[in-house]
Amino acid sequence: MRMKFLAPAVLSIAALLAAAMPVAAHHAFGAEFDATRPLLLKGKIVEIEWVNPHTWIHVEITKPDGTKEVWMVEGGSPNSLLRRGVNKNSFAPGTEVVIDGYQARDQSMRANARNVTFTDGRKLFLGSQGTGAPNPEDFPADKATTPSSK
Repeated sequence: MRMKFLAPAVLSIAALLAAAMPVAAHHAFGAEFDATRPLLLKGKIVEIEWVNPHTWIHVEITKPDGTKEVWMVEGGSPNSLLRRGVNKNSFAPGTEVVIDGYQARDQSMRANARNVTFTDGRKLFLGSQGTGAPNPEDFPADKATTPSSK
């Protein structure tokens, strides 16, 4: 008789604990990226990671001194991009792009994308709305910097 009541109680407690755990993978813009460091990346797509909670575009850029580096650029979730008509085939490796966005707070080679512009003039909004990212009017693309030689 006692076992009959113990199993549901243990399952109920386990369910409550699981529901109370935070979702660690998702973050607000300001937790990882710096709104005061807009940047402009020009280069070729190396790889696309079409994963939740954010897509990642890897872009190889050439710095002013001629050296190359690969940046990881975060975009919106796959679901939000699909609703905008964007899919993983929109970012074929080797495609030349210009990405305007914001650098990571730790100043690593990671950024959060606002827009991706292709050589034919197409522009895709990749940002996530409601995450605390700045409005385009706050930091226009012409005020962004490009990565420099270190």
